[in-house]
Amino acid sequence: MAFGFTMDFQAALQTLSVLQWVPFYVVLGAIPIISVPVLLFTKYWIVSVLTLGWLLYDWRTHSEGGRRSNWVRNWTLWKYFRDYFPVKLVKTCELSPRHNYIIAAHPHGILSYGIFCNFGTESTGFSQIFPGITPSLATLEGIFWIPIVREYVMAKGICPVSHSAMKYLLTKMGPGNAVIVVVGGASEAFLSEPGTSNIILKNRKGFVRLALQTGACLVPSYSFGENDVHEQEIFSSGTWLRAVQNFYQKMCKNILGLSFCTFHGRGLTKDSWGFLPYNLPITTVVGEPFPVPKIENPSQEMVDKYHALYIKALRKLFDEHKIRHGVSESQELVIF
Repeated sequence: MAFGFTMDFQAALQTLSVLQWVPFYVVLGAIPIISVPVLLFTKYWIVSVLTLGWLLYDWRTHSEGGRRSNWVRNWTLWKYFRDYFPVKLVKTCELSPRHNYIIAAHPHGILSYGIFCNFGTESTGFSQIFPGITPSLATLEGIFWIPIVREYVMAKGICPVSHSAMKYLLTKMGPGNAVIVVVGGASEAFLSEPGTSNIILKNRKGFVRLALQTGACLVPSYSFGENDVHEQEIFSSGTWLRAVQNFYQKMCKNILGLSFCTFHGRGLTKDSWGFLPYNLPITTVVGEPFPVPKIENPSQEMVDKYHALYIKALRKLFDEHKIRHGVSESQELVIF
């Protein structure tokens, strides 16, 4: 009886760790967005002034290496998050700390659970698996404009996906740095459906150009199972629900740079309906790095050449590992 209670309690903690993930960002963001302008017109105006002053003073930090905290990255919370699915990180090749790397991550999925867990925390042991390598997961720069939220995000070793921020990490911070780029971005979320291996890559070449400009090695990675943890709802064409869906998708993409997918998963219990992800394994396999020449102004032909080589390496990684991670032998990686 005690064993069963312990198991149920562990499952509850795992569920809560995932349940709090997105709402916690919303709460942290709402505090300064609401309080700073309100307090500015009260006797506590100095709080608003100090907050805005610090933001201006510290404005470049998130684009110049950030302010990571190993304590935050090692929170027990993230271990419960990992075990909910569970999430695993698989190494296929050593990454030498004498070089810098751009790890291209696929697929985005709905909310990139595996990518966050493996690269934005230490719950799967990135530092032990890749000793001497410091990972920086790149995300939307707008997040760093919000006081409090930016501190929380930087503490996890997350950086803006801007060219200048990533270039700084790869050229000004010495060797042993790895920038993780979710190449498909928000648009790829719309391709995220169970049983599919669809990614957007055909015309995404900025990460290759950056690799050439900095001399960083390119590393393919694929998160098997990321597309399976949610199901998308696509309403029938011509209905009012489809019109509303399209409107919010465009608004979120154009204004916020975020994907707005109508999705569902499980509820607070495994057999219920809700918006939590299903308890299905996500395994991120990091492939073999391949070097690129350092060229300050690479030609389009050079970018295309190494982009083609990258696609070849990614397909090889996918095909070599798909069967052992639940993908049928006949299923191919589909690139849009």
